[in-house]
Amino acid sequence: MARNKKWTDEQVEAEIARLHASEYVKLARKEQQIKYRRRQQMWTLQYMEARGKQLESMGITPENMEEMLFGMTPGDEQ
Repeated sequence: MARNKKWTDEQVEAEIARLHASEYVKLARKEQQIKYRRRQQMWTLQYMEARGKQLESMGITPENMEEMLFGMTPGDEQ
């Protein structure tokens, strides 16, 4: 169907159904999902790096984290 053609509602629905079944669309969708997942992982790691820098600037280390953040020493948990 030509791109500059007027589409009826029925034709639009039929084309959407055809495209949903297309192996090419499924392949491209899989690629997009992988790329988005990798970007999300990158953004999460970038956030964690920035948060780690903030914690370090506050004097927080893995050893004193519970005490600094929650006012308790390891082993004080109830």
